[in-house]
Amino acid sequence: MAPTNFEDTMYASQDDIITLYTADALVVADRDGDGVPDDAAITRALRSASAEINGYVGVRYDLPLADPHDILTQYCVDIALYRLAGSSSTMTEELRQRYEDAMAALKRIAKGEMRLTIAPVAGEEPDDGGPNPLTTGGPARLFSRDKMRGL
Repeated sequence: MAPTNFEDTMYASQDDIITLYTADALVVADRDGDGVPDDAAITRALRSASAEINGYVGVRYDLPLADPHDILTQYCVDIALYRLAGSSSTMTEELRQRYEDAMAALKRIAKGEMRLTIAPVAGEEPDDGGPNPLTTGGPARLFSRDKMRGL
């Protein structure tokens, strides 16, 4: 179930970081050098990354998303890990590249160049994102060029 307030949305968790990149990825969150990641820092980074994602996704989709796309979890993790690394010695070219890739994809989503495949809400017609066709109809015309000739 989606949160009632999109600001409460978190697209990823610490477990998602571990699933995607193993527990070794959390070295960027070891603030005091004791070998233990700072859980509060991780939560802040994930919450901040989620808010940033909402800023881009919210341009094209109603928030909160009823069924967030799995790719948003990936983007959230990549943004959070980049932010956790900051300018410390744990920053790597790979972290920077994953962050830049996530941001580029989010910008494409906001511009409508990339779409999330989100399941429609039950009972609603899916929006294909394209223009809605105009349809016209009605009775035959009373006045036309042919009917008006000779009058």
